[in-house]
Amino acid sequence: MSPSRAKTSTPLIDAQVHVEGFVQVREARRSELVEDYVELIADLIADGREARQVDIATRLGVAQPTVAKALKRLVKEGWAIQRPYRGVFLTPAGEQLAVEMRARHQTVERFLLALGVDADSARRDAEGIEHHVSEATLAAFDAFLRKADGRG
Repeated sequence: MSPSRAKTSTPLIDAQVHVEGFVQVREARRSELVEDYVELIADLIADGREARQVDIATRLGVAQPTVAKALKRLVKEGWAIQRPYRGVFLTPAGEQLAVEMRARHQTVERFLLALGVDADSARRDAEGIEHHVSEATLAAFDAFLRKADGRG
């Protein structure tokens, strides 16, 4: 037996279960960009600013042409509106998505903090996890937090 197949390895799961897991990950990756942009646009607007391409590029650490391409996608998909010589604004659907993503992020970040993860790591890790965690797992995180807070 090779070292990689030692007794501590787990058996290969059913092919369909395997497929479902990868489909979930691919879907999360597809929506991750939209979710990040929508959440950032909402945050900039909530901070009393206009969400301008230059500000979005700076905060995401990408070039302005990258932002321009992403914003075209957001407009096409109905998440945002671009006004000439103005910033970017969210549609009602975009605003709702931003609220949902902010709640997901906060739940994941609070869960990581409850596990003892330091604040900076929890914030950074929550940014990635929020897009990939299932609704069932998110509900379990929330139930854990309510119980830990004495509300569950």
